[in-house]
Amino acid sequence: MTNPTSPVDADARRAVKPVICYPTETLPKPDLALYQAARVGAEKVAEVIVPPRDAASIEVPEGHFLRIVSIEGPQVGDLDLFNSKDLSERFYSGKTRALHGTHVTIGDQLWSNFPFMRPIATVVDDTLNWYGIDDFGGSVHDVIGTRCDPYTGQVLNGVDYHHCCHSNLTRALAAARVLPLDEAEAHVHDVLNVFMCTGFTRDTGQYFMKASPVRSGDHFELFAQIDLLAVMSACPGGDCSTEHSSDAAACYPMLMEVYKAADGRLDDWQSPSVNGYDRSHGT
Repeated sequence: MTNPTSPVDADARRAVKPVICYPTETLPKPDLALYQAARVGAEKVAEVIVPPRDAASIEVPEGHFLRIVSIEGPQVGDLDLFNSKDLSERFYSGKTRALHGTHVTIGDQLWSNFPFMRPIATVVDDTLNWYGIDDFGGSVHDVIGTRCDPYTGQVLNGVDYHHCCHSNLTRALAAARVLPLDEAEAHVHDVLNVFMCTGFTRDTGQYFMKASPVRSGDHFELFAQIDLLAVMSACPGGDCSTEHSSDAAACYPMLMEVYKAADGRLDDWQSPSVNGYDRSHGT
């Protein structure tokens, strides 16, 4: 079968202006000024090192801050977020992407899945906020990539690799909640790729990665709007400049820190309620 010829009005059809799917003017706005003011003088109350090609977890109570730091070399991290009290509520990358764009930075909120759909965290600090969108269409902290996983590797290369981010996240979640691996795996979800520089090629529309601009000391910080369990994998691709599912790339540890605001700083703040949609009328 041959490709159909272009219609006479092909250029006119392509020239139709796009419409934003989800205008955000009425979206509830985070009180970023309050969160950033509360961060000043906050006390570090917990930390964990995420080993190279492995994952770790940390509890982040509501009203606390999660800081993710590149500590020894350029390193990308795959982050899963769960309601610490109910694993069925978790970060929803697809809806976050639809509302805020393909990459997130200061002021953007991270949303949870249905039927909860509420903001569970807000980005309050980002030392790579300067990067913007480069000439290739790339940017950092993406919510478009799913996570490197052994299943795709098996399809593409016929190789079993056990230190993909999916596998790392599964093991770390299983350890954090004392779950069998198969049960933990069912909860692992599409991630926030912290520090990863990605985009889509303009000719084929394929997902690409390039060397992350992250350097030692760079950090990305979230304000937890509910009690969170944060699980993060230090991607086996290191800075993801060449590949992401092998032992060839230079890979470094990462640091997750939790900070508590000083007493009184958040007295008037309330955690967001679950979504107000009435499911009794049917979906």
